[in-house]
Order: sequence, then C-alpha cells, then structure tokens
Amino acid sequence: MEALLDAKVIFQRQYSRRVTVFWLLAVLTAVLMILNLTIGSISYPAAEVFKTLLNPSETGDLGFIVWKIRLPRTLATVMGGAFLAASGLLLQVYFRNPIVGPFILGISSGATLTVSLVMLTGIGFRLTYATPFLTTLAGCAGAYAVMVVVVAIAAKVRGGATLLVVGLMMGYVCTSVTSILTALAEKEKIKGFVLWGMGSFSGFKWIEIGIMFFVGGALVLAVFILAKPLNAFLLGEDYAASMGVNIRRFRIFILLASSSLAGLVTAMAGPVAFIGLAVPHMARLSFGTSDNRVLVPGSCLLGAAVTSLCDLIARMWLNPVELPISAITAFFGAPIVIGLLLKRGFKI
Repeated sequence: MEALLDAKVIFQRQYSRRVTVFWLLAVLTAVLMILNLTIGSISYPAAEVFKTLLNPSETGDLGFIVWKIRLPRTLATVMGGAFLAASGLLLQVYFRNPIVGPFILGISSGATLTVSLVMLTGIGFRLTYATPFLTTLAGCAGAYAVMVVVVAIAAKVRGGATLLVVGLMMGYVCTSVTSILTALAEKEKIKGFVLWGMGSFSGFKWIEIGIMFFVGGALVLAVFILAKPLNAFLLGEDYAASMGVNIRRFRIFILLASSSLAGLVTAMAGPVAFIGLAVPHMARLSFGTSDNRVLVPGSCLLGAAVTSLCDLIARMWLNPVELPISAITAFFGAPIVIGLLLKRGFKI
C-alpha cells in the first residue's frame, strides 16, 4: 500500500513539473515573440505593435514594418526552431544516440548543396514566382539523399562514432561541391547565396510562412500522433514489432519526416546549427523524461524559444550589423554537446 502511495506521489510530482515547464516555456516563447516584434533598429511600444496587429490594413511605417518584416520573421523563427528540434529528436530516436542531429549527420549540408544548385546554376531561371517551392523541394531532396547514404552505412556498422564520422564526411563532401559551384557562379548570384548560407530568418515572405506552416505543421502533428510507437521504437526494433509497429514503414516515416523538416528550414533560412542536436537533450533534462509524448511538443516549444532568443541576439548584439544565427546557436549548443560527451565518458 505504501509503495502505491509513493508511486502516486512521484507521478503527481513529475506531472506537476512537466506542466510547470510547459507553461514556463510557453510564456518565455510569447515574451520573446513580443520582443522580436517591438525591438529592432527602430523600437516601438508593445501597445502600438498590438494595435497594429489588430489592424492589418494599417498603411503607415509601423504597419509596414510589423506586417511585412517583423511578424513574418518572428513566425518563421518560431516554426524553424520547432521543426529543427523535432527533426533532431526523430534522428536521436532512430539511431538511439543523443549525439546526432541534422547538422552533424550532414543532412543540412545536403540541403545546402541542392539549394546551391537552384540559386547558383540558374535552374530556377524564369521561374521566379516558384522560387519558394523550388528551394523547398531542392532542400528536401538534398536532405533525403544524404540521409539515404547515412542510413545505408549505419545498417552495416554498429559503432555510433563511425556513424558520426560518416555524417561529418558527407557534410564535407557536400560543402566541397557547394564551394566549387560558388567558385564557378556569377558574382550576382554568389552574393545572394553567401547571404543565405550565413543563416538568417530575415526576408521571409507570407507565401513561405504558409509553406512552412502547412507542410511542417502537418509533419510535426503526425510525429506527435505517433509518439507512442516512437517510445516503443526507442526500446528496440524487436520490442516495437512485438507491440504491433510495422518496423519498415515506421523507419521510412521517421527518415522522411526528419529529412523533410530539416530540409524545409534549411531551404528557407539557410543552415542553422545545433538546434536539432542540443534542444532535444535540453528538453529531456527540463522535463525529466524520455517519453516522446512529452518530448515532441516539449522539444518544439523549447526549440521555438531558443531559436527566438538566438535570433534576437543576432539582430541586436552588434546592431545595426546582423550576425549569422548559427554563430549564436553554437554558443548554446556546443557546451551542451561537450557536456554530454563528458558525461558519457566519450563513449559515443
């Protein structure tokens, strides 16, 4: 009887902790969104910004800045962080290794390579109206291609360190090809690609926001619905199969979803490092669980908050100069990865 009471108390404490963390992250994300809308090279009171948000037909300077520049960027930052975190969580479940992510495994580099083909070689010539779709499709295609190679090699090796080395090598190969394309491209195209390659959520258009919302949102929703099979998969393929999970289809789903989410964000915002790698681990520490029913929404919310904070720092630290967002995310992600390696005794 006492054991049951103790278990009930522990469950209630865990539940209270998770609810509290969710609320804190939600409030933090909301505060950061407000700061991103009000603070910039020109700052405005929050009351005026809210008034403008309630009046989309506003044609003044504030209306233009909020509706054309800051609001699309704020929404893109929130969704981009959430999608990268979800992608990293899926990869860590698939490989059952906390030191993997779309950037480490070369997925983001693959997406960068195929986007460079569109931006530097003129593939999208005379299709300006379809540029958001072309870059998105190109980014996803590159992410898929690298993932297929990494998974094919992972099926033949057991060591996690070998897998990480393969991912890094794939990233180097993709980066080398991208450098060659850059060297051969026209100067006008190089400037745009270099700016994109620095990683930034600036310049988002509403059509791109719509693509991210519907495509990425549908994928994240599917991942959340399948959180319970993800828990079973985390315990091993044999256990998942005994629970009725179709292993082959589920593996394909995980790879497609993670590659699509990473490719989608990379295609539109450029390479954003460490979010997909570090945030899922931060979520595990924050919520004190490995239950994907908690981690999927928790990682998305934490990813949105961390990316929003990094974007705010990138914009304001050396204002009016804007820093690459990956330079800021590295300050958050690198210490976490190093700490995790030390904790595991460098046994990847």
